[in-house]
Amino acid sequence: MKILSIKAKLILAHGAGAGMESDFMRQMDDLLKERGIEVQRFNFPYMQKALEENKKRPPNPMPKLIEAFEQQVSGAGGELPLFVGGKSMGARVALSICHLSPVRGAIALGYPLHPPGKPEKLRLEPLQQADKPVLIVQGERDTFGNREDWQNIELEAHLTLSFLADGDHSLKPRKRSGYDYDTHMASAADCISGFINQQLGNES
Repeated sequence: MKILSIKAKLILAHGAGAGMESDFMRQMDDLLKERGIEVQRFNFPYMQKALEENKKRPPNPMPKLIEAFEQQVSGAGGELPLFVGGKSMGARVALSICHLSPVRGAIALGYPLHPPGKPEKLRLEPLQQADKPVLIVQGERDTFGNREDWQNIELEAHLTLSFLADGDHSLKPRKRSGYDYDTHMASAADCISGFINQQLGNES
């Protein structure tokens, strides 16, 4: 696919268990680049330390994660329209800092609406506090928030929710479903590109 001219920058944060060099993060980076979106990936402090020590570490407390993401926004430069986003935990942090003045909107890939098996423990605060347009791309059978779970809550008008058929928390469908993982990842990238176009007033 021909790489388009760059229209925006997306700072994309990783999930709790895998860092910025995970297959998911690399593949999404490549797909977005093909759609004219520059991706800035980074590791949260705990992940960087885990890599240096070759030892798993738990995520930092949320205030530390937020501080690390804010530093990425501060150093992003102002040449391109700026968006923030993340996978799972990274999405929670992205929504928590999307109020920052340079940010035009936020993107969540597999938002962890609740812990698996605990649908009563909803993580609504980042969704409720986000004051910029938000796109959520969610697998239909995500154990952190499936289609039914999302249908049971009322979303603000500036939140857009897009489901991928039979997708899990990493947007991956089961083989027997007849859907394809690479196609789902490309669809997620298309959703992100369309969302950014809409915010820039450049729908295509």
